[in-house]
Amino acid sequence: MAELLLELLSEEIPARMQARAAEDLRRLVTERLKAAGLDYTEARAYATPRRLALVVDGLPEKQPDVTEEKKGPKVGAPEQALQGFMKANGLKSVDQAEVRETDKGAFYFAVRHVTGRPTADILPGSVQQAVQALTWPKSMRWADGDFRWVRPLHSILAVFAGQAFGGRFEADGGTKVIVGNRTLGHRFLAPETFAVTSFADYEKKLYAAKVILDREERKSIIVEGATRLAQAEGLTVKDDPALLDEVAGLVEWPVPLIGSIDEAFMDLPAEVLTTAMRHHQKYFSTLDDEGHLAGRFIVVANMEAAEGGKAIVAGNERVLRARLADARFFWDQDRKEPLAERVPALKEIVFHAKLGSLAEKVSRLQTLAVEIAKYVPGADRDRVRSAARLAKADLVTGMVGEFPELQGVMGRYYALNDGEHTEVAEAVAEHYSPLGPNDRCPNTPVSIAVALADKTDTLVGMFAIGETPTGSKDPYALRRAALGVIRLIVENKLRLPLGEVFRTAQQTFRGLDGVAAVTPLLDFFAERLKVALREKGLRHDLISAVFALGGEDDLVRLLDRVRALEDFLGSEDGANLLVAYRRAANIVRIESKKDKADYNGGSDAGRFVQAEEHALYEALDEAAQSAGPALDREDFTGAMTALASLRQPVDAFFDEVTVNADDRALRENRLNLLARIGATLGRVADFSKIEG
Repeated sequence: MAELLLELLSEEIPARMQARAAEDLRRLVTERLKAAGLDYTEARAYATPRRLALVVDGLPEKQPDVTEEKKGPKVGAPEQALQGFMKANGLKSVDQAEVRETDKGAFYFAVRHVTGRPTADILPGSVQQAVQALTWPKSMRWADGDFRWVRPLHSILAVFAGQAFGGRFEADGGTKVIVGNRTLGHRFLAPETFAVTSFADYEKKLYAAKVILDREERKSIIVEGATRLAQAEGLTVKDDPALLDEVAGLVEWPVPLIGSIDEAFMDLPAEVLTTAMRHHQKYFSTLDDEGHLAGRFIVVANMEAAEGGKAIVAGNERVLRARLADARFFWDQDRKEPLAERVPALKEIVFHAKLGSLAEKVSRLQTLAVEIAKYVPGADRDRVRSAARLAKADLVTGMVGEFPELQGVMGRYYALNDGEHTEVAEAVAEHYSPLGPNDRCPNTPVSIAVALADKTDTLVGMFAIGETPTGSKDPYALRRAALGVIRLIVENKLRLPLGEVFRTAQQTFRGLDGVAAVTPLLDFFAERLKVALREKGLRHDLISAVFALGGEDDLVRLLDRVRALEDFLGSEDGANLLVAYRRAANIVRIESKKDKADYNGGSDAGRFVQAEEHALYEALDEAAQSAGPALDREDFTGAMTALASLRQPVDAFFDEVTVNADDRALRENRLNLLARIGATLGRVADFSKIEG
């Protein structure tokens, strides 16, 4: 068995694209190996800022020999059929074919023994196809060729069983890249080329050339070095997995260093400092023993520098100082004008060409948020109205213009500076939340009302103008907005009628009141709810069974019903009743189709001839009478308990009663009785939607 080593060396690959590109390379190469009949034991992919690497272990030296067989015409078939068979299979004479007896007589078979090709002859073409098939979110052309890559591709290292492929990689349009067994190390610390013979040799020589191939190893070095530097000053490094992933994709030889934030800027809001460091400079923040932002930052260099990197630290401190000086200017200037006076400027920002400006959105938000406040216990309508009016005002401040990541956050600071109530300021900051499954969900009344209004306005507006998500695209993040609405309602246990709220929202749009957007939006929410609950372990078919009843837009009540149904079906009575329902439904369906009749549950008690018929009829009456009031008072467990009483009489009916009796009237009456089982169960859920 042999090893394949592949490396694609290029200019710097954006950090966000590296992991996917490495996995795509592994997938594309191994797919072609399998297509060529080449098995392997393991394939591992790696990525650094300048290279994608792949090692495939356990490859055979040659393809396995194979025998191909093709069945031909029957012995004694017309000459024309024989000639066509021979021509198609490269036979000069019918004697070259084998004759085999089958259960349908003797047939000719063309048998061809194919000797496997050397793997070394197959790999160059397979690798070239894989490289050309690799796609990027963004790519470029360079020189005179048409070949596209994320950045200019310099060379390809390709070694199999210790031997280089040799030659050139030639892509469409004439792009040519040298292929061999040589590569480069760190751009500055070890710029000389070197040859390799295996992955172990490659990894060892890369390390000597100041390149750490394994991303996880680079991350560990960053964490350990940053922690050590922070602890030396009595600090801790703020946990930031996303930033760690990004920085590990920016350096091949990570060297953590610690720098200082100018004391003159430490009175700026902590979010301003961390945003300037994280988003713009890729620095890690540090915290003191009370969890407050400290005046130190961690920068990860891609160099081993003289004097412990003092010059690198000084340069980064100088850059950060300039960035924070701008922030200081915006902070001072923004506070000179109250947020409320900035609201008219939102007229200049288009929310959507068909839905008007942000000022119009804010006007709608005020109306809708106040309406939603009726369903949010403890929500003060005046504060809700104020928060909705100010929610977008910080978008026209200098600070948010410079640091868009701070929208909402700066609105909170400026609202507090203007003397607004704390609930109003917090709602301005939180109305974008939750932004994802890991984002904190607002739980204060004013914040809940404004956050719901903001997301609902966007959803209703986009659905009204036809900007709905497709299978692959969701440019307005409507799925995320819907999941945010679901979380706000469910986690805060709001008794909010979604249909009514959607209709109110639609009425706030000029010219869109008559558009049919509410029903499609409720259907969309049903699908999003299935996704959200499936992630929490709840069965999607039970959600479908409850949604199928129609008219249910209270998510809290719906979830209570789903959970009660799940508990019921988890019991012995519930499981057996489901089986009985299916049996009854199948019988009714089959006989209805056969008879071209509709059996709808209108059975006549006077026609029953067996005790089991009477018992089932009475049990269905009692279950319906008990379940109805229980459902009205939202006692779903009680309703399920009432249904559980049907198990014994249903079982007895099937054990003792022949449904398809010879007497036509008796048969129809019994079919109607069976149909009544589905009608009774259908008061709590559509049991036909429930899977096994």
